[in-house]
Amino acid sequence: MKKIYGMLLCCLLSLPSVWGQDLWQQANDAYGREDYQQAIALYGQLQEEEGSSVTLYYNLGNAFYKAQKYPEAILNYERALLLSPGNADVRFNLEMAKARITDKIEPVGTFFLTVWIHSVRDMFSSDSWAIFGIVCFILFIAGACLYFFGRRTGWKKAGFFAGLAFLFFSVIANVFAAAQKEKLELRNEAIVFAPSITVKSAPAESGTDLFVLHEGTKVKILSVIGEWSEILIEDGNRGWLPSADIEII
Repeated sequence: MKKIYGMLLCCLLSLPSVWGQDLWQQANDAYGREDYQQAIALYGQLQEEEGSSVTLYYNLGNAFYKAQKYPEAILNYERALLLSPGNADVRFNLEMAKARITDKIEPVGTFFLTVWIHSVRDMFSSDSWAIFGIVCFILFIAGACLYFFGRRTGWKKAGFFAGLAFLFFSVIANVFAAAQKEKLELRNEAIVFAPSITVKSAPAESGTDLFVLHEGTKVKILSVIGEWSEILIEDGNRGWLPSADIEII
């Protein structure tokens, strides 16, 4: 009897996974036959039942893109990049979706070294950088041991310089891991979902009109007062718009 109960328990525990796989298949089949609305609904159901993942955000983004819902596509691609910053497929599709929206905002010029550092940081997620940092620190300890306990001068020199290099990489990796984790937790970027919105100089309808944004544009949230959000766009312009017209990434 115990064996039978154990088998029944295993079957019950496996039901969510089997159901999830069935939903995945249904969603992928709907996407394959170009029923993108059905695919979006099924991927959304998967998200509610099993939680989010890079693959789910990516597939949702693709379905929204095919359905010509570009703000939703951009939102899901951006969320996928938060979990996997170095994913080249997601970045490529994100750029494809951005090419379909109205606003083409030129970023403020940034020092080339800063751009390079950010590109290196975005190669991996916070977890990957943390693991890399731990490995480098272990190798630093190994180099230190070789320096202090090595019997040959050549080994001591190798241990000294290798240890310094691995210590440097460990510090950098931990800095990048912290930056990626902060970016993931802070969630201070959003996508505009209103077809067209006038950005104001103050958090009120009576504020002076500054400029107009269209759906799909990415903004950075600087502060929130009541139902208004102060936003910054890539060209350095800032202003206020209703929080209801943006969706947090």
